[in-house]
Amino acid sequence: MTDEEKRSLDYYKAEIRAELQRLEAQSTAKDVAGKSIGKHGLPYITSIVVIGVVASLYLEEAKIAAVMGLLGSSLTALISMLSNISGAAPKEEKPEFAVINKLIEKLDRLDKAEPPMSVDVEGGNVTVKRGDDVITSNADNPKKKGQ
Repeated sequence: MTDEEKRSLDYYKAEIRAELQRLEAQSTAKDVAGKSIGKHGLPYITSIVVIGVVASLYLEEAKIAAVMGLLGSSLTALISMLSNISGAAPKEEKPEFAVINKLIEKLDRLDKAEPPMSVDVEGGNVTVKRGDDVITSNADNPKKKGQ
């Protein structure tokens, strides 16, 4: 290979590296994280599993359960983080948003007029009326306290 061909080849390599760096600089964080997960995610998970297997060979029975629980929770957390970074898991609506939406619905209902409620007590009978709803209770209930 001549010197001119080597310089030409080196020039193309440098040009390709520069283009690769330019593309990486324009990548979003999600793309960079996804590539990193593809390269390093499986070895991390595998190393955690290997640590668990090796620990189970040397630990007593009582301690193995605690170590396996920690390893399981760390694997779950790692997989969850990796899937959230890569965008593989759909994002759930946060529970506080659901509570806020319910409160807004209740506040909207407060603006509306509700039928009045009345309570009548006659002898041993109690009658509660609200709009068209009527509930009557009887003091002559066959069940007595203590039964």
